[in-house]
Amino acid sequence: MIPKELVAASTEPLILSLLSKGESYGYALIQEVKQLSGEKIEWTDGMLYPVLHRMEDNGWIKSRWVEVENGRKRKYYSIKKDGQQMLKEKREQWTLINSVLSGLWKEQHV
Repeated sequence: MIPKELVAASTEPLILSLLSKGESYGYALIQEVKQLSGEKIEWTDGMLYPVLHRMEDNGWIKSRWVEVENGRKRKYYSIKKDGQQMLKEKREQWTLINSVLSGLWKEQHV
């Protein structure tokens, strides 16, 4: 399992990356991250929704309610222009961190 601090740090860039591919809803995001990580990252509702709400408050994403089967409603999220910019910044940050760690670990032959 991935330590919770690393999962927390990666949540926003993961959400922005997934939403840059198209609109989605909470449960689908949870399942996609689980599948992409080989079931090593398991988000919970209690972790995900506060992050989505904060990102929406920051103007990075927007949401809309859609009526689905049986008259139930589902909240769909999509990335906004400011979210695309934030994704670019987060991608640069994570790429730098990955590059530094890769260089250090390559030198150490881990």
